[in-house]
Amino acid sequence: MSMKFKAVAAALASTIVVAFSTGAQAADAQAIGVQNAWVRWLPNNLPAAGYVTLTNSSDKPIDLVGVTSPDYGDAMLHETVSNGSTQQMVHVDKATVPAHGQLTISPGGYHFMLMDAKRKIAPGDTVHLKLEFSDGERIDAPFAVKPPSQTK
Repeated sequence: MSMKFKAVAAALASTIVVAFSTGAQAADAQAIGVQNAWVRWLPNNLPAAGYVTLTNSSDKPIDLVGVTSPDYGDAMLHETVSNGSTQQMVHVDKATVPAHGQLTISPGGYHFMLMDAKRKIAPGDTVHLKLEFSDGERIDAPFAVKPPSQTK
């Protein structure tokens, strides 16, 4: 083997090691975790609602700032707000996942409104929501579709 070939091989090997270790660091840097993701399905192509628990392992609060879905034409973050004797759903631009804490997106509070299904969706299916965070993190999360009778 020539000296030039050995030098090129050594440089290539160190580049591969650096690339793999950089990728591992990027994977380790993920601060947001997703748990218990599910969608309450409703019949007749009515809007569905998505729920999830988001955890933040970092030292800083991180905002959920966007949601899209390849399975729905429109996905938005809403919050149920009580005004005395009535409740209404209000579109919100963000929700904060506290440092070393969690944000529960659940019935009666924050929830994802999912409208205009792009395909037939039924209980037992899985849909995907793409969540975007203020730190630049993006997560493609699977959500289990459940009938209303299994969601209480």
